Amino acid sequence: MAKPKRTLINWLGLLGVASFVSYAAAVVFAPLAYPGYDWRSQAVSDLMAADAPSLTLWNQLSSVYGVGGVVCIMMVCVAIQGKWSKALRLGIYLFATMWWVSVVGYAAFPLSESGTGGAMFQDAMHTAVTVAVVVLSIISLVLIMIGGYRKKRFVSLSIYATIALALMFAGAIGTGVAPPEYFGLFQRFSNLIAANGFTMVLGLYLFMGKLDNDAL
Repeated sequence: MAKPKRTLINWLGLLGVASFVSYAAAVVFAPLAYPGYDWRSQAVSDLMAADAPSLTLWNQLSSVYGVGGVVCIMMVCVAIQGKWSKALRLGIYLFATMWWVSVVGYAAFPLSESGTGGAMFQDAMHTAVTVAVVVLSIISLVLIMIGGYRKKRFVSLSIYATIALALMFAGAIGTGVAPPEYFGLFQRFSNLIAANGFTMVLGLYLFMGKLDNDAL
């Protein structure tokens, strides 16, 4: 039996991979334009702060990140319409909501000052966006895990969700208990490997047709 041809929606799943690569490139190379930046101790947000010397390079390298991630996750939402369990669908929809909050929120409210940030309104909003992103990420991943482990054909995606959630908690716990000089290292577990890595997985599943016809 011939495999069904990939549709445009399937191909757009590759934007999840492009989004991850774009963000990773910004995280790795933007510090080159920031004299004295220490990736082990400083947050990624410092690289995109309003006064950061690396802001221009960050914007260039991460130009595919936001739009690629949003388009990818929205195509995943389209692909699962009327399929899967309610818990799984709700988990994916909340994950998509997290993407919108992240992309719009961080663009609208970057840190006013690189480093610790200032006491301005936009810094408070930046923190609020971060809290919302973390909460939405955790709830969405938990729902995907709950819905996925109930049915054998969804276990693979649930395993990836479990790994992403574990890395997210590792990052959160690490930033809280590790010495300050390692804050940035643990923070990258959450924002680079966990959420963006899981988006890449969803994009690859979409590209390979694994989201069609309950094929997981």
